[in-house]
This record gives sequence, structure tokens and C-alpha cells, in this order.
Amino acid sequence: MEHNEQHNPQNEQEHSLNHDNISYQAEQLDDPGLTKPHTTPKEKKEKSKGPSNIKAFFFGLVGGLIPVAILLVLLFTNVIAFGNTSKTDSAQGTNHHSGQNVITTMASEDANSSTNIAEVSEAVVGVTNLQRQSIWTNSEEAGTGSGIIYKKENGKAYVVTNHHVVNGAEQVEVVLANDERIPAKVLGTDELTDLAVLEIDGEKVNRVATLGTTEDKQVGETVFAIGNPLGIEFANSLTKGIISGLNRSVSVDTTGDQVADWVTEVIQTDAAINPGNSGGALVDANGEVIGINSMKIASTQVEGIGFAIPIDTALPIMEQLETNGKVQRPFIGISMATLNQVPMQYRHNIILPDGVEQGMVVASVEPGSPAEKAGLQQFDVITKIDDHETPTALELRKYMYSETKVGDTVKLEIYRNGEKQVIDLELMDKNE
Repeated sequence: MEHNEQHNPQNEQEHSLNHDNISYQAEQLDDPGLTKPHTTPKEKKEKSKGPSNIKAFFFGLVGGLIPVAILLVLLFTNVIAFGNTSKTDSAQGTNHHSGQNVITTMASEDANSSTNIAEVSEAVVGVTNLQRQSIWTNSEEAGTGSGIIYKKENGKAYVVTNHHVVNGAEQVEVVLANDERIPAKVLGTDELTDLAVLEIDGEKVNRVATLGTTEDKQVGETVFAIGNPLGIEFANSLTKGIISGLNRSVSVDTTGDQVADWVTEVIQTDAAINPGNSGGALVDANGEVIGINSMKIASTQVEGIGFAIPIDTALPIMEQLETNGKVQRPFIGISMATLNQVPMQYRHNIILPDGVEQGMVVASVEPGSPAEKAGLQQFDVITKIDDHETPTALELRKYMYSETKVGDTVKLEIYRNGEKQVIDLELMDKNE
């Protein structure tokens, strides 16, 4: 390191004084019990005669033997090894120095992880949403996201991404890791779980992601987020973090009415997830996909809170979208609102006995729906489904979608004109 200092004789004098001062202190530390009396050259010469020479020789001999003894002890206890033993041990990862052993192990783990991550990165692709701005223009890029090639079969390859990545697209393109663009067909999407499955020509697909599981995962484990933040320009970017939480419940508004109508179970991570990462892979240290990056909390006051759909939750949805193009869910056929959401001009139509303070009010009934067939009417208040309380539409849907299936008959506890009734209702598929 060079210093831009000017030459100054006074500095040299000060440096010399400091150096002498340090030497004197070092001497004092050698024998802290002694102080140096002031002596003249003549006195020093006189004191150097006689028995002092014998003492000086004795102490010099002892002082010389001590380092030799210490060296022998270190050699025979293998603290200092002969020849190239240390080099051999180090190559095998068994170096006796504990610090070097830790470093060797970590480097080995990182190398294995990097190899696996590099492989799964090839299976993470870009997904481009193409739309026409008007009838006079060609389709243009309206947004980009990420996707994961999870299957290749019969000359076709299948990509899972988020519903919101392809929503409203007139055309969809998949951009492979080598920048090859391939037209994609949207086989099906599911707004509730925010998943979509695409089909592409598999001729140029050389890598398929290995899907893992979240069953044995623990908070604190290392994970990697792979995707295309801010677009294809930063394709296959990788960020590293940990699993910050498992089985998190996040309320989702799928209708845009500012009211949560579904709860998504997600993995929370602090690995950076940015716009364009949606649909990308959350990967464990073994290179296995354990989640599909979906959302983050975007706020200037929040950092490092991103969410991924667990692969265990996504797989059944992916299979239905791939084979049926939709997810089959039970359907009642009503519009609902909580008691406090009912406009004032209609509240006189709602009559409840004392003690009943919550429930879902039927706002409208779809013609030909299971609700109409079961006899539900406007302003009926649903308080329970199969003895499960329904204070919100979210609770009603959550029970239906997780505990029932199409064709099941459920019992609805309702209040009509202040009177309690129980109605049997057969659940149907909305698309039937």
C-alpha cells in the first residue's frame, strides 16, 4: 500500500523515538519485576566482571534449550507433522485442524448444491404473456413470469406457472434457458390456487425438474429461488435464503372486491422474490423443487417476506389442469355477504333470534343451481354447514373445498324469518 506522505526529518526523529520506546517496553515485559537503574558506562564495565558472566551464560543456555524442548513436544504430539502428512489429510477432508475441517466440509456441500441447482435451473423457463392492444396491432408482450418444466412425455413437455402470469393472454411463449422461444398452449388455469399448466413441443427440452416434498422440511433450511426477475433480461437468476415459515395461511382476494375469499397455505421464505419470479421454482439444497414462487409482501416497511405454493399442494391441481383443463370443486350457486355488509335498506328483511350474531346472508340464488333446487331464498342466513360454523364466506368455501366433493349432500343450518331450518343440499360441479 502506498501512502502519499511528504519526507520530513522530524517525522524520522519521532519514528526513531517511538521505536526505542517500544524496545524498552519489550525489555521490561521480559522481566516485569526489574527496573533499570541509571548507570554510567564505567559502572556497566565494572559490573560485567566476575560471577555475572557465569549467570549470564547459565540463563542463556536455559533460554536456548526451552525452544528446543517445546519443538520436540510439538513434533511427538503430532501438532506439527513430518513431511507432507498435512497435505494428504487435507485432500481427504480429515485435516486435524478443526477450522480447516469445517471449511473443507462446507466447500464440499456448496459444490454439490451448486451442481444440482445448475441442473434444475435449466428446467426453469421464462413465460411471456402476449396480448393485442387493439385490433390494428400485433400481439405484444404484456408481461413476463417464470415457469417450471416438470414433465416430458410423448414428445410434449409440461410447464407449471402461476394463473396471474398467463391471465388474459392471447398467446403465450415459453423461453428456454438457451433463449429458444417456443409457442405454448394453456391447458388450464385455476384462479383460486393461482396455478396454470402449459404444454409445449418437447423436442428442444433437455432438462426436467425433480419435484420434492415439504413433508420433512424444517424452518431454517437453505432454499434457492430461481426465476426471471424483471423480465427475460435477468433469466435464470438465483437468490438464496431460508425457509422462514411453513404452513402459513395467506388470505387472497380473487374477485377484486377487496374482500378475502380464499386462504392459501404457503411456504414463507426470505429468498428475494421480485416481479417476474412468479411461477418460478423454490428449490432445496438437493436441487429438488419444493415450492412454486407466487407472491411477496410489497411494502417499503417490509423486507424478505416471500411466499411459495408447496409442491405437495400444487401437484393434485396440476394433474387436474393437465388432464381436465379445470379443477373440479363443489358448487352451491349463491352470492353471499356477512351481516354487517348488508346495505341498510335491506336489513329489515333479516330477522334473527337473540343470540345469533353471525352468519352468511344469501344475496342471490343462481337459476338451476344446487341452492335453487334445495329451496334456498334471498335473505336466508346460513349459520352452519354440516355443524361447521360459517361466520364468513371464506369459512364456508374452505370447508366445502377441503372436506367435501362433488356429489356429496351437505346439511345447511339457516334462519328464515327468524325460524331455524335445516336444508339438505347436493353439491354439483359449477361447469356441469
